[in-house]
Amino acid sequence: MKSLSLLFASFWMLAKVFAQTSTDIAIIPQPVSLEKTNARFSLNNQTKVTADAKNADVQRVVRFFADQVHLATGFTLAAAPAAVKANTIGFKLNKTADQTLGKEGYLINVTPTSVQVTANDAAGLFYGVQTLLQLLPKEIESHSVAKKTAWVIPGVKITDYPRFAWRGLMFDVVRHFFTKEQVKEYIDEMVKYKYNLLHLHLTDDQGWRVEIKSLPKLTEVGAWRVDKTGTFGTFTPPAENEPRTYGGFYTQDDIKELIKYAADRFVNILPEVDVPGHSMAAVAAYPELSCTPGTYRVASGEKFMQWTDTGFYALVDNTLCPANDKVYEVLDKVFTEIAQLFPFEYIHMGGDECAKNFWEKSDAIKQLMQRENLKDLHEVQSYFVKKVEKIIESKGKKLIGWDEILEGGLAPNAAVMSWRGSKGGAEAAKMQHDVVMSPNNNVYIDLMQGDGAIEPPVYKTVRLKDSYKFEPVPEGADPKYIKGGQANLWTEQIYNMRHVQYMTWPRAFAVAECVWSPAEKKNWNDFIRRVEAHFERFNVAEIKYAPSMYDAIINVSRDGDQLKLELSTEVEGLDIYYSFDNSFPDRFYPKYSQPVKIPVDVQNVRVITYRGKDPIGRMITIPIAELKKRADKKK
Repeated sequence: MKSLSLLFASFWMLAKVFAQTSTDIAIIPQPVSLEKTNARFSLNNQTKVTADAKNADVQRVVRFFADQVHLATGFTLAAAPAAVKANTIGFKLNKTADQTLGKEGYLINVTPTSVQVTANDAAGLFYGVQTLLQLLPKEIESHSVAKKTAWVIPGVKITDYPRFAWRGLMFDVVRHFFTKEQVKEYIDEMVKYKYNLLHLHLTDDQGWRVEIKSLPKLTEVGAWRVDKTGTFGTFTPPAENEPRTYGGFYTQDDIKELIKYAADRFVNILPEVDVPGHSMAAVAAYPELSCTPGTYRVASGEKFMQWTDTGFYALVDNTLCPANDKVYEVLDKVFTEIAQLFPFEYIHMGGDECAKNFWEKSDAIKQLMQRENLKDLHEVQSYFVKKVEKIIESKGKKLIGWDEILEGGLAPNAAVMSWRGSKGGAEAAKMQHDVVMSPNNNVYIDLMQGDGAIEPPVYKTVRLKDSYKFEPVPEGADPKYIKGGQANLWTEQIYNMRHVQYMTWPRAFAVAECVWSPAEKKNWNDFIRRVEAHFERFNVAEIKYAPSMYDAIINVSRDGDQLKLELSTEVEGLDIYYSFDNSFPDRFYPKYSQPVKIPVDVQNVRVITYRGKDPIGRMITIPIAELKKRADKKK
């Protein structure tokens, strides 16, 4: 009987391993080429690693892999000479570069006796490691030894390389401050999906986050504000005597540490100093930089901008003054120190959402326009941008800015980050300027990703499917001017790292695939299969993610005196159940199959999604008054 039990146990383990090797390969972003084989490699405590012991970059990659394996398995992957072939995982640089792979591409070949990762450069080996870890069971993400796991790598031959060189995530550390260690945590998460650029938004109305030694007030004053919690943008203005205790900044040593940490993971850091708008923190530190005399304080989340259907204007002047020579003297000091700190070739100058209504009233601006023959305020901003470009270029760097820098005339050598859709990027590429695509309709991951009834409130929604539709090359643009793309995480409504994770994943999975994988490889249903596998990995890693893709999509319109409810889902194969009677629907309630009229006296509508017999989406409750508002907006 004991022998029979052992036989069944062995059969179960083999079945589990076979199932993994045949169906569970779920790599994000999708490789250029993946061929499955019948082989499989079993990782164990006797497995050795082969690599060039004299190449420091290669050894760093090997340690990265070995440390994660040791953490999750307990195995110590000892080094072995290249001549050892059995039970080895090898990391090898090509002696003659494979032109197909470029700097970041790699090959993986898994056989029963060995795994070989090959690349032209250590960066390629690093991305090969990310794929190799994804080929291992989800328990490889564990922070402690995961027992009773079959550490099997399925047989594959992979050829992979990125579609774009610029694969970025923007992290706003101003609206809410995130520590040096938290930024490192974000880097650790992003590199798993082959992102290679971290755009740090370092200055804004709500804080100045980088030490500038020649201008100490930028952090002594500009890094601190009144601590408020709630819905950012709706807070009451702080009283004069309220303590300004919330905030912080990165010392120059902190920045150097972050840059090295990122570089060790083949990530560049792009610094952004947002000017001439979004400059309240700078003006609070040095009020003479404003066109409008007054007393200024770092914004604490109170409203000071008015947004309308046709544009916006400032209630308090939050801009630097383009007509003030001292502004350029200050910016010269700022960009001197920024350029010395950050080795990346670009510096981001912002340039977005600059309210010009106070400039209209400024005598200094009027005199500037007359003196420089500037026809309108867009040309005033263009004058400012061109001056900033000269400053940045004098430091040996290139300027990049949000697409507003196109207005009034683009600076001669500027690169454009296109956020207001694709139009600005297409226009800049037509002018033969480099472009990074970041359209808000696809890659603004601070926006809601599901129904506003259960998502943290923001003004707009970008669903996972919207992110997966991201195409970095605008229609009609010459691809050679498109450097790549990135997703942006603004943090007005994001107070902590768990919420950072919730907003980033899974939409950053989608963006990663859009900037790495061949466009023709994209497949929504297969992507969802892989996302679900990575949700399981995130559960093991204890990283938070949004389950919004499972929730019902709720649309409502008016049909005479009644409301008509239309329900759908992003993910195929889900059933939707609903109630109108204030009770909580499950799969024994009415199942949605076609648009349904809501009875006149209903107070609340509740919906939930199921996959088979199991609830998968969240219960959504929407008061009828809210549905009426939504229906009226469509009129």
